[in-house]
Amino acid sequence: MKLSIVIATHRRADSLKKLLESLSTQFDPNRHELFVAENGTSAPLTLSLPFAATHLHDPRPGKCRIQNRALEAALGEIIVFLDDDLTVAKHYLAAVEEFFDTHPEYAAMKGRVLPASDPSVVGDLAPYLGLPLVDEGDRVRDVHGVIGANMAFRAEALRQVGHFDERLGPGAAGHEEETEMSQRLRRYGYRIGYAPAAIVYHEVDPSRASRQRFIRIARERGYCRALHEHHHRTKTRFTIVLAAARLFAARLLRASPKRIAREEERLATAQGIMDGLGAGGRTQQR
Repeated sequence: MKLSIVIATHRRADSLKKLLESLSTQFDPNRHELFVAENGTSAPLTLSLPFAATHLHDPRPGKCRIQNRALEAALGEIIVFLDDDLTVAKHYLAAVEEFFDTHPEYAAMKGRVLPASDPSVVGDLAPYLGLPLVDEGDRVRDVHGVIGANMAFRAEALRQVGHFDERLGPGAAGHEEETEMSQRLRRYGYRIGYAPAAIVYHEVDPSRASRQRFIRIARERGYCRALHEHHHRTKTRFTIVLAAARLFAARLLRASPKRIAREEERLATAQGIMDGLGAGGRTQQR
């Protein structure tokens, strides 16, 4: 089983170096191929790679666009996508291969994402880190969707459902590219599985611990949802009112910072959906 590994990257040279080093001890050129897919920079990075790789570059911003270029060139039966701000566990590639080899019922994989260091170092702002962490136990099981930081697909499934939606993701509308892809896979009847042994470690960057940033991203996610999902204006207005009431109650009752952050996220996401509907998102009047 041949794996094609795609790392989309943008201005993270130091983080990318750490990820490549973590891959180097398990990379087998006879069974693996690697694409460093760089976008949104005027000139490509000068890379000192520990093994052979294809370096793709597009000066235009757009994670999905550069991932789709890698998809067109990839020869693997399994296509693995990793973010550039993480490292992989010692036997990561073997775990991905084993998952797809022993679970032919799954067309896609959602891997485990653990913090590389203790997120509590940021103190009271920890709820606002917004890390894409995934830890759903030690059992393989069906899940609703993949997560962009650590995901993989059977190439034949991607050939059928198509490439990533280039309106979405970093460099475009910002987010939700993996959500839209998951929805498309399910519409085609494919199953997505959780792979607990396919572990990566996500950087804990204290600069991400910002309430303003957290709420902005939640609102952007809502906007993206309006682009690829059907939403009703009336229902969305009601959701905004309800979310605002929940947030008010949480603050009044002096709920935990985690609970308040969750309610702030709920409200910002609903507001973002309304933003998207106002900008011509996929709406149904009702």
